[in-house]
Amino acid sequence: MPMQHWFTDAKLGIFVHWGIYAVDGVQESWSFYDDIVPHDRYMSQLERFTGARYDPREWADLFARAGARYAVLTTRHHDGVALWDTEFGDLSLGKDYIGPYAEALREKDLKVGFYYSHSDWNHPDYATTRKPGRPPEQEDNRYSECAAEDEDLAAWERFIAYRDGQIRELASRYRPDLMWFDGEWDRSEEQWRIPELAALIRSYNPDVVFNARMLSEGDYATPEQGAPIEPPSGPWELCLTINDSWGYQHQDHNHKSLTQLVRYFTETIGGGGNLLLDVGPMEDGTIPQPQVERLEGLGEWIAKHAEAVYGTVRGLPAGHHYGPSTLSADGRTLYLTLFDIPRAEIGVRGLATPVRKVTVLGTGTDLAHRVVGGLHEAVGVLWIDPPAETDLDPHATVLAVELDGELELYRGAGRF
Repeated sequence: MPMQHWFTDAKLGIFVHWGIYAVDGVQESWSFYDDIVPHDRYMSQLERFTGARYDPREWADLFARAGARYAVLTTRHHDGVALWDTEFGDLSLGKDYIGPYAEALREKDLKVGFYYSHSDWNHPDYATTRKPGRPPEQEDNRYSECAAEDEDLAAWERFIAYRDGQIRELASRYRPDLMWFDGEWDRSEEQWRIPELAALIRSYNPDVVFNARMLSEGDYATPEQGAPIEPPSGPWELCLTINDSWGYQHQDHNHKSLTQLVRYFTETIGGGGNLLLDVGPMEDGTIPQPQVERLEGLGEWIAKHAEAVYGTVRGLPAGHHYGPSTLSADGRTLYLTLFDIPRAEIGVRGLATPVRKVTVLGTGTDLAHRVVGGLHEAVGVLWIDPPAETDLDPHATVLAVELDGELELYRGAGRF
């Protein structure tokens, strides 16, 4: 299916990791899986979770101010605790947090995304089989697998029926625009019944978008935490935490600066991707203030430079400009991002299309420019006068380079 245009033009999404793990501020699911927190202690958070200040309209308003075009909420993590009143399985928060979230996003014209883990380390029928080809000498984790001689395929069928029941509830009730799956490593595509799962969801929304953890049915790549040096060739999204944790953890105050987040964002969209920036609300539903401040700051930067963000495609390949760039959809305006204060002229190499005008985005100041050198088919270097100090943005300055025609690049080695 063709990729949905809304996704490739969204540029920014907000990831929301919210669940019972926010009560004690422990790592979501993995803390009991890896025996860091006793299982009974982890699950006791279910009774202590309140959601007392959960206000999805406040969330949606913040996400819109941040410049996001979609959000993805953890409907069920690997711990199996559902954030809606599911009729399948024994673990839920006892009320529907998903419906109000979906409604609030749509009121702000934001696309609705759901995170759902293929894995459920608390379901009694989950640890009843193994991924094919897994070496028998590898140690079994009691929450996710069993020894080969103890496999119970009937129990696995019950788990798939439970999984399908929950997915049918989410798809039929809320019609998500995006399904963000996780936990795919635990089993094979055949065991997950991936084509059948995709067909089930598409029966309710034929235009739904899947991340790559839907394996053969995935629509886009999902690098996590590490910004790719060489961006994927097709649609993609970098999921990134604001601090070091996905969910709320009391002791984690290592928040990335706004300048760092602007760099991540511009490098990601310059490579043709979206940034899915994560927040971890506290157990009462309140998003921590340092995360609110960074979303608001990023939104202010995006609003000032919206022309270089929305309606653009990936920019110049590495080597043409020392920084990220984007290109207008018609190929006639190039947007160059400058991270640091220029100490001299800004050079752009290999630009074969003549330049009509260069301005500082956000202030409109014209910058003088000239082409120096070049021989035969090898083009010269475009040199742009550096902006004045008053034209510089404190986080990243963007120059709009208007071209006399569609962008053409010289990628050769010149005359030997």
